[in-house]
Amino acid sequence: MKGAEVFLLVLVPLLVVVERSECVQCFASFDLTTGECSAELGEVELDDCCQNSQYGYQEEDGSCHSCGVPTWSPWSQWSFCNVLCGEGVKQRRRKCHGLGEPECENSKDTLQTDVCNGTCCNDLGWSSWNPWTPCSVTCEGKGTRMRQRVCSSPPECQSSCVGPAEETQPCEASNKCPVHGGWSSWTAWSGCSGSCIDSNTNVPSRVRQRTCSNPAPSPDTVPHGDPCSGEASERQDCSELPNCPVDGNWGPWLQPGPCSVTCGEGLQLESRRCENPSPKYGGKMCEGASTRSTVCKSPCPVDGFWAGWSNWGECSSTCISPSRDTFRTRHRSCSNPAPSINPPGKRCEGDDSEKTNCNLPHCSVNGNWGPWSAFSQCPVTCGVGLQVSERRCDSPAPNHGGLPCPGESKKNKLCYTQVHCPVNGEWSEWSAWSDCTYAWGGRDIRCLHTGGKQTRNRTCLHQAHNGAICAEGKLTETQVCYNVDKCYLKGSWEGWGPWSFCIPPCGSRSSRRRFRICKPDYSEYSPYIGRQKAPANFHGKPKADCPLIDGEKKYEIENCLNVPPCS
Repeated sequence: MKGAEVFLLVLVPLLVVVERSECVQCFASFDLTTGECSAELGEVELDDCCQNSQYGYQEEDGSCHSCGVPTWSPWSQWSFCNVLCGEGVKQRRRKCHGLGEPECENSKDTLQTDVCNGTCCNDLGWSSWNPWTPCSVTCEGKGTRMRQRVCSSPPECQSSCVGPAEETQPCEASNKCPVHGGWSSWTAWSGCSGSCIDSNTNVPSRVRQRTCSNPAPSPDTVPHGDPCSGEASERQDCSELPNCPVDGNWGPWLQPGPCSVTCGEGLQLESRRCENPSPKYGGKMCEGASTRSTVCKSPCPVDGFWAGWSNWGECSSTCISPSRDTFRTRHRSCSNPAPSINPPGKRCEGDDSEKTNCNLPHCSVNGNWGPWSAFSQCPVTCGVGLQVSERRCDSPAPNHGGLPCPGESKKNKLCYTQVHCPVNGEWSEWSAWSDCTYAWGGRDIRCLHTGGKQTRNRTCLHQAHNGAICAEGKLTETQVCYNVDKCYLKGSWEGWGPWSFCIPPCGSRSSRRRFRICKPDYSEYSPYIGRQKAPANFHGKPKADCPLIDGEKKYEIENCLNVPPCS
């Protein structure tokens, strides 16, 4: 039991040590002016994100915060006067951004309010309404139409434009909508206009037709319906038909001679030839004998001859693919006439089919991603960074209207250096000047014409993690002075000082004040002190005697009007 108790006592402190900070969305940049984060890195623990004081982080409520030391944002621009005409106020704000304590100096000083006068007393506000737009439907239905107007006021007077900049109203179109023509289906092909192709190459054809009746264009609407585009009939050659037969006719008799042929009918003596013209395409041979003597007979081979080409077939695809050809084919047969079998005739020379490329659009090629690259090196040597891996849409690249690659071309991952970034030092504000005292001991020089000295100090704040120390300046400044605190001096009035801001900066009890300036007479003091003739400074608040005429005041208070309530 004692061993178990010791183990538990050791375990509890270990659990405390490994406690982690909350997870936040980390950003590589924070803008002090807008209070916005940018360049998102990802979700990390707050401690890891804020190892770099230039970073920012976003909490679950969407608010963005700086990882740096508490620092005031610049004052915003003054708002426009909150009244259009007469006396009102304008306001400006600032915000303290930073991590940790202490807060910014004067942490409650986030709002300033000053008096202004509205300059929009004669502002005209809205322009006249523009004309109504056409109805959103042009025939047979209900739609809407719209008109707009413009706020022609300058920016400071925009609030004088009350009401919408745009309005709509229903509208109706009662005219009949045009009906555009559509083709009916094609009729069946007609029969060929002939049964064969004659020697003058007149190829018979067939026809099919369609009508613009599905539907017919409307003639009684405004505008009229559009007629059908394209032709109402289509003609096609009957190229698959055989050639028309040509009957033979005898030529003149030849001189007699040996048997004129080695097969078929031959003559030994006088002969004539069937060549005026020769029979073609199954036409009739010449009638009568070709010789006038003994006939020798043996069967002759019949050589084959091509029939006409068929029509071109359909293309092998509807578009040109990068991986295969797109073509169409036509055929012919060795049947005009066919070669004899016994004795064997010669077959037709050439191919019985023919291919040609189709003139089609290219097939669209959808993009496909190539492989991911290796992740880049971690781009930072301290804090948290972002490594990047990329891929290209080139396997293949999209082409001919194909879709781009879906998804992202980059992916990121966080890298942790486990090293805190250096934090450079920043000078604090100067302290107030110390009391003006005698430089050589404890002598009281108040209200005397004896010079003294005073100092003020500042410190180098926030320097950490081997960051640079504050440069270009001193820790301490010294100046020569006269101590005139609570001393009675003659004075003279120098007019009024400036009005203060409205205090408090919100609510109905806000007011401002100004003071009459009473300038003490230091003419009896030497303007320089010491052997170095350093310019003299006057320390403290003397009791200057500035006489008032009846009815005059040392200060004035004025209520601030139309101040917004405190939120």
